[in-house]
Amino acid sequence: MRILLLLIVLGFPLVDLYATIRFARWTGVPVWGWLLMSFIAGAYLLRNERMAFRANTIAAMHGEQPLLRGLLDSGRKVLAGVLFMLPGVVSDLIALILLALPLNLGREFGPRTVPAGQYGGPGKAIDGEFRRME
Repeated sequence: MRILLLLIVLGFPLVDLYATIRFARWTGVPVWGWLLMSFIAGAYLLRNERMAFRANTIAAMHGEQPLLRGLLDSGRKVLAGVLFMLPGVVSDLIALILLALPLNLGREFGPRTVPAGQYGGPGKAIDGEFRRME
């Protein structure tokens, strides 16, 4: 069982690079072009997800959204970013499939509006000092 797992872990990058070389030869784009484009896409996805994860965690702590949904969505995007950064077309296809999965069916896709005068939710006020100047 360990040998089979070792063969899969070591064999996947080799098969992936072979498929990338064949795909690059078929399309006429250099191999380094495919690898560079996918690496940039993965780094961009990871950078954006790092900022979104913070916002989702804070929203979950305030009770605005479920914690598990944010963690699942962030984990899926981080895994897709890592797969984009791995060299190969097969790992890029797996990352695209992972990003296309409809795991966020309960979340609205439009911008969320906050009523005027409210900060963080209903019933919460911002404390401060008030002094009338005439």
